[in-house]
Amino acid sequence: MSFKRLFSRSLDAAPGRLHFAAHSHHLWPDASWQGQAQAWQDAARLADYKWDHILAQVVPQAQRFVAHELNLPDPATIAFAPNTHDFLVRIVSALPMARPRILASDGEFHSFRRQALRWAEAGRIDLVTVPLNRLVDAAKTGPFDLVFASQVQFNSGQALPGLDSLAALAAPDGPWVVIDGYHGFMATPTDLSAIAERVFYLSGGYKYAMAGEGVCFLHAPAGFAPRPEVTGWYAAFDNLAEQQGGVGYAADGRRFLGSTFDPSGLYRFNAVQRMLTEKKLTTAKISDHCDRLKQRFLGADPLPSLRVISGPQARFLALQGADAPAIHAAIAARDVVTDLRSDVLRIGFALYNDAADVDALIARIGA
Repeated sequence: MSFKRLFSRSLDAAPGRLHFAAHSHHLWPDASWQGQAQAWQDAARLADYKWDHILAQVVPQAQRFVAHELNLPDPATIAFAPNTHDFLVRIVSALPMARPRILASDGEFHSFRRQALRWAEAGRIDLVTVPLNRLVDAAKTGPFDLVFASQVQFNSGQALPGLDSLAALAAPDGPWVVIDGYHGFMATPTDLSAIAERVFYLSGGYKYAMAGEGVCFLHAPAGFAPRPEVTGWYAAFDNLAEQQGGVGYAADGRRFLGSTFDPSGLYRFNAVQRMLTEKKLTTAKISDHCDRLKQRFLGADPLPSLRVISGPQARFLALQGADAPAIHAAIAARDVVTDLRSDVLRIGFALYNDAADVDALIARIGA
């Protein structure tokens, strides 16, 4: 089955391109164009009053969509920001100790890795990293103030084992457990209902949520990190008209909000979610579609010099080997978009790919 009609604008913009990098930059569906236009129209129509509409209608709808996808009991635990780095900084700023001890896997994305290394270099944190499959055991040895790990690692596609065991260690007085869900959210069905009261979960719309940049979110469990030191005035938006005194915070997820932001990403996110709902395209159905394409590719075995290292939960194939850089460059010259991480070629699959695309990819690799 083909769903290309839902992505006609993106596909028509580069008709010769084979895009197999949804895990990197997911092509935008036509619904996102409609959401972007609506953001402009609301700004023109409402002017000074647009924020009343955004905070009363647009944000709550986005919260409900996220909560439904993750099976969270309360949409109010969700906050939005332009990027996940903002949330990382605010979470760490809320830790009460002078030099928190942080445990992470050794395969985290740059948004965490770079900042954590710089903090460690400056003496701001004590950083310990271990392989992903040793994370839970290391966390049990403690003591740690914060544990950070990806649901699915960006480079290898390996999934975090023992998430429930890790969540069982979490407590308001530490450790806090933060799950980076960027390669899990809407890539694989995710049910956080059993651990929602114990873990932070952050992700965004840039990849499998198909909404583009600027629409990241954090689920913040009640009782954890009530007063982030790094904070913006939206964290107490309800009290702006009152006489100012002290630093107040919203009691729900809004305590992690920053300051003025571009809301157009939220409009795109909501428009895409409405489209998926209308078409009855759940994450499970999209994953099944992509899994069939992955198996079609693997069945042809077009890259025998590379070995598959990604796990089944990853929406992309991570293929490792010394030939990966040369292969990446060669197929890029044939207008095939994939990406490369050191000696790992990543080939991603999406709703806008179909069997004919996979066959064309195999043919261009063969060329």
